[in-house]
Amino acid sequence: MESGLLINFLVFTVSLAVLIKGSDWFVDSAEKIGLSLGINSFVIGVTIVAMGTSLPELASSIAAVNSGESEIVIGNVVGSNVTNILLVLGIVALIGNVVPLEYNIMDVDMPLLMGSAIFIYFAVEDHTFSKFEALIFLAALIGFIINSVKADKFEPDEEVNAGIRDYLMLIVGGVLVYMGSVYTVDGLQGISGNLGIGSEVLAFTVLALGTSLPEVVVSVTAARKGKAGMAIGNVLGSNIFNSYAVLGIPALFTALDIPASTNTFAVPFMIAVTLLFALICISGRVNRYEGLVLLLLYVFFIYKMSTNII
Repeated sequence: MESGLLINFLVFTVSLAVLIKGSDWFVDSAEKIGLSLGINSFVIGVTIVAMGTSLPELASSIAAVNSGESEIVIGNVVGSNVTNILLVLGIVALIGNVVPLEYNIMDVDMPLLMGSAIFIYFAVEDHTFSKFEALIFLAALIGFIINSVKADKFEPDEEVNAGIRDYLMLIVGGVLVYMGSVYTVDGLQGISGNLGIGSEVLAFTVLALGTSLPEVVVSVTAARKGKAGMAIGNVLGSNIFNSYAVLGIPALFTALDIPASTNTFAVPFMIAVTLLFALICISGRVNRYEGLVLLLLYVFFIYKMSTNII
């Protein structure tokens, strides 16, 4: 067991290093390409970066369906959404002290996020998620993407031109983020197996945290580079993408089984956290003290799921 634990720890460490480097390239190239097209950095965050960093959730959910474990999908989605708001936004707020919102998210983006959280609650109330519900979710995602792309453009202070190298770095960075996150999850799952942690806990905690690592690293990297708009946009966009696509696309293959107790704590907690996110954003900025509260709530969520999971 000790040798297996060591190997899994090494896989986790190396994969995390690859993930960090890939996210650095991904953020820089995505912003440069977006600016060259006259797109706001927040819009870049809620579209290109958000979708790229949500690929691990989507890939792991499809893999779960193909392996006959569709009940893992809801845990991955709910756990990742909670992690994005509480852990990612909390860390970004602590690093940035006061993180200003550079884009009005209360008109369309936040209502769509709130709607997705509430929609999930009622969609899984019968302990299944059907193909028809999946089509509705994907239609909502398409509407969100169209709205984001049509958002007001702006003229940067100086002309920015993106070359072939930037597009290549975007692709390479995205691949590294994806591969790094996949093997990071493998390492985390291996460590959990060595320590005897149950699979139900993995779905809401370890798997959700592992697949959210791209959001964590990309958002923190963006915040450290002074690109707070992209960091906030990444959290918002990733959660919308998780709710509508990561839950919707796997359900196109087969109806998803939903654990009976999912709606007793996990989904209501996600709705409450999403509402808190909306209330914080009304002021137009996120400060360090709010970030601390978010991190404390994340500790509570992990504790609650670890002790009272299904």
